[in-house]
Amino acid sequence: MNFKFKYQSSRQRWIGGLILIVIIYSLFYLLFAERSYFLDIPRKLRHVIKFASTILVYFVGTKHLGKLEDRWMNYLWHLIHISLLFCITSIGVYSWIFGMPGIQIIKLAKSFQEFLISPVLYVGMGILNRKVHSSTKSDLN
Repeated sequence: MNFKFKYQSSRQRWIGGLILIVIIYSLFYLLFAERSYFLDIPRKLRHVIKFASTILVYFVGTKHLGKLEDRWMNYLWHLIHISLLFCITSIGVYSWIFGMPGIQIIKLAKSFQEFLISPVLYVGMGILNRKVHSSTKSDLN
């Protein structure tokens, strides 16, 4: 099966990406993070679930922001995601090898993961894209 969506405009593409990210975010919190049984799942499996959901949001954003006219916004999306994923992964690897890191490090990793999976960054990129293009259009008039 080939699931290719044809978007008529950049706005439709952006809204489609936003809807997918909101669905992933909601499912993650409804099915895992806000459930008491999530703590009963082995720690390594929890790490994999969190990492997979974050990677999924990254790929959705990459696909739906990939057609932006300004390439620097795509680079910004990649830079933010890859650098924070590197931090989270490093903390996770430390946790897997050496045991639990300090509570402040765990809170930091949770904050990074929350930021990356939430639609906030995606919406921010959309607003930035719109502002950049509306200011260039008004400068031409």
